Amino acid sequence: MARVYNWQIKRQMSYWYPQSRPQKQFAAVFDINKCIACQTCTLACKTTWTSGKGQEYMLWNNVESKPYGCYPLTWDLKLLGMLGPQGWEKGVYAGRTIFEAAPAGDRVLGWRPEEVNYAYPNVGEDDCSGSVEHGAALHGIHLMWFYYLARICNHCTYPACLASCPRASIYKRPEDGIVLLDQGRCRGYRECVKACPYKKVFFNPLTGTSEKCIACYPKIEQGIQPQCFVNCIGKIRLAGWISAPEAARKDNPIDYLVHIKKVALPLFPQFGLEPNVYYIPPIHAPAKFLQQMFGPGVEAAVEAYRSAARDEDLAGLLGLFGSTERVVPRFARQDDWVTGMDEEGKQIVRVPLREPVHILEAFDKKYQVVRTNCP
Repeated sequence: MARVYNWQIKRQMSYWYPQSRPQKQFAAVFDINKCIACQTCTLACKTTWTSGKGQEYMLWNNVESKPYGCYPLTWDLKLLGMLGPQGWEKGVYAGRTIFEAAPAGDRVLGWRPEEVNYAYPNVGEDDCSGSVEHGAALHGIHLMWFYYLARICNHCTYPACLASCPRASIYKRPEDGIVLLDQGRCRGYRECVKACPYKKVFFNPLTGTSEKCIACYPKIEQGIQPQCFVNCIGKIRLAGWISAPEAARKDNPIDYLVHIKKVALPLFPQFGLEPNVYYIPPIHAPAKFLQQMFGPGVEAAVEAYRSAARDEDLAGLLGLFGSTERVVPRFARQDDWVTGMDEEGKQIVRVPLREPVHILEAFDKKYQVVRTNCP
């Protein structure tokens, strides 16, 4: 095995291939606090990519209610149990990754779901961690809580699916880091399904090959964000490109959120894949639960997000989420306006830092009617 550097766990680790980062790396940030689980993203992906035979159960994009939701069933809990207790020491991951914990004869520590695991895509939806008794009030960190976790393929820097494939049918595109699967080479061994800790590779029983999210690369090539991004009603998603930490650019939206403000964190960084989809953690859930999912930077990320109202650059960038279908590789704020730009600095979109608020009187004298619920 080769030794590669994983900046998310801040140490070198074992991987089956030498380090080879692409020219650019596709990445995205999801703001959990704004997701309403409308599943519009799920349906947008389903109707675009997985409406064929053998794809009925495939959800390249799905939204789960944590702590109990999961698709496929126990995708995270089972692997966490197999990996066992692991720890962080001063921000450095001191445990084993799924490559380092692989049993003899396997390249990756993993498991292959049974058919029943795919039978309940909405299990645990809107189920909270407890029950609210009569007269209870919520303050700060809720005793009874849940949040929505939207998931797609993470297009990892060190993909477990790629490492496990005996046919070398999975590869990262050198031009954008998107992980694709060559179905012409695939023989349906399903080692990729077993290896992916996020269970975002699916087997098509009719074609006998595996399939996965392709980050809508035909749209990315035209500078347009993926289908699930542009259809997001809650405007929680932003696609772009991420740099290595030492090369982070302040005018790059993804770099700014991940490397500079550190408000967006990877999903289960301890698995060791260096995933490239990042999440702004929910501000109302217990820190210990969030640390297990997003690593040791959770409390600082939550505090940075809570302070966004006093940080005009961060607040302005958050306002760019969902403001255009175009990929926004650069941004800038000037006074009360935030501009999203292309790589050459040409304006793509311009949004106000603060939206105007108009309060209508309850009684309309002109029309002699009473309005209700009209802020």
